[in-house]
Amino acid sequence: MRKFYTAISATILMTVFLMSSTAFAQLDFLPRGSQMAKVSQRIGTTDVTIVYSRPSVNDREVWGALVPYGMNNLGFGTAAESPWRAGANENTIFKTTHDLTIGGKTLPAGEYGLHMIVNENNTATVIFSNNHGAWGSYFYDPAEDALRVDVETQEVSHVEQLTFGFDQVDANSAVASLSWEKKKIPFTVETDVTQNVLAEIRQQLQTSPGFNRQSWEQAANYALNNGGDLDEALGWVNSAIEGQFFSQKNFNNLSIKSQILERQGKTAEAKAVMDEAMPLGTVLEIHTYGRQLIAQGKKDEALAVFQWNAKNHKNTWPVDFGLARGYSAVGEYKTALKHLKIAEGRAPDQPNKDAIAAYITRLQEGTDIN
Repeated sequence: MRKFYTAISATILMTVFLMSSTAFAQLDFLPRGSQMAKVSQRIGTTDVTIVYSRPSVNDREVWGALVPYGMNNLGFGTAAESPWRAGANENTIFKTTHDLTIGGKTLPAGEYGLHMIVNENNTATVIFSNNHGAWGSYFYDPAEDALRVDVETQEVSHVEQLTFGFDQVDANSAVASLSWEKKKIPFTVETDVTQNVLAEIRQQLQTSPGFNRQSWEQAANYALNNGGDLDEALGWVNSAIEGQFFSQKNFNNLSIKSQILERQGKTAEAKAVMDEAMPLGTVLEIHTYGRQLIAQGKKDEALAVFQWNAKNHKNTWPVDFGLARGYSAVGEYKTALKHLKIAEGRAPDQPNKDAIAAYITRLQEGTDIN
């Protein structure tokens, strides 16, 4: 009986051994010829990431040969015609954390398989497929396209290893590109940073940051300075000022409210709120407010603010510096020079003394210091 079970066990082991080549996964961590890479670019609060493999030229003819022009039957998989996988090995994957605009079309936030159709006439079509888990382009299905964008290719100096990168990055966009051999395939990705941020603000104010007064002030200030909804901004700053357990009036939130009201055309209300804010401000907050008024071209109002600061914070740095700026703004250079010399004696450090010395020279030459 024991010999019988031994024979059975041996049979089972042999069967498992024979099946092992297909039943068990093979090693997947060994180095590859076309190594994996990842490049990411933040645009505002949006992270755009491309995960790909990097084949080398290796003295081969790439365009029209290794990478055939147009769509092609690859001889494997379910696709009758396939684009290029825009890399090697698995799908090249394109990820974005927010909606993008590419070629005037919307690509929703998510992950996509990135493919390309390269043409002989220096054009290409960039394809974003909803299927990002397949191997290469062998199973490409045009019905799964999320977006197609036609672009012009560029001739560049030799690039041995296929490289994705981001160029010309600004506040709301970046140019993503694939470069290999002597060809570059660029496409511009854009996102509405302001709307992304405002959407995130609305969400975060419903969580732990919403229990903090400063969060509501930051939200209102961002909306004010970035084209947000002013009524919404006013609601946010009002929550910081009163009505919540964390609410507290201060110079900062009242000045934000005043700016919102002024932007809404409610000038009288804006002035009343700012009058309420002034006694709550520190000497530096009032000084900064005066400088903001100068920047806005409100020179007489700025001088009045600097005079108020000097009256209520006598002999304190930087009230005389503020008076010098205020009088200089309205063209009274002699009076400005008098206060600037007083400020020089009260400057707290050498950098400020050096800056004032330069401003003194400018006033003596009859030049505004603002």
